[in-house]
Amino acid sequence: MVTHNDKPEEDFSEDPDFKSKSQLKREMHALQKLAGELIALKPGQVAEIPMSDTLRHAIEESWRISQNEAKRRHMQYLGKLMRYEDVEQLQRAIDGFNAGSEENTRRLHMAERWRERLIDEDTAVTDFIAEYPAADAQHLRNLVRNSRRDVSLERNSGQPRKLFRYLRELIDQADSP
Repeated sequence: MVTHNDKPEEDFSEDPDFKSKSQLKREMHALQKLAGELIALKPGQVAEIPMSDTLRHAIEESWRISQNEAKRRHMQYLGKLMRYEDVEQLQRAIDGFNAGSEENTRRLHMAERWRERLIDEDTAVTDFIAEYPAADAQHLRNLVRNSRRDVSLERNSGQPRKLFRYLRELIDQADSP
């Protein structure tokens, strides 16, 4: 007969992969919090974020759930699905959508600097295309030419704004993996 005292005691403290139950719970709550941030985004924003189809469908399903207990259980399910996702990539994407975030501000400033440089310098188009190869060179040159014309004639037909939007779109695409 085997008694409780006959079992060899295992020392998990030396195992580098060992996580306490409390640590596992903290990690799960962090994943659920991130899932909550995904749920808070607009549907168009969620569509832009690279994630598995399973997680995307679960997020869309969460928008339809109204009962508190069902929401709680669904958040646990989302946390479970989040284990298989690239959490850092999702967090960067969410930060990019938050208007006051550092990442969003950085991208806005970068697009603004590029717009000013493209309007002021003739060689800037080549430099931009070298840094952002996804750019449509002909479309970019057309936007720059129209923006320069607007600035030189001191009129406001919205061309510099169109250039800024195009630059921001390219910068966002390049920064999101």
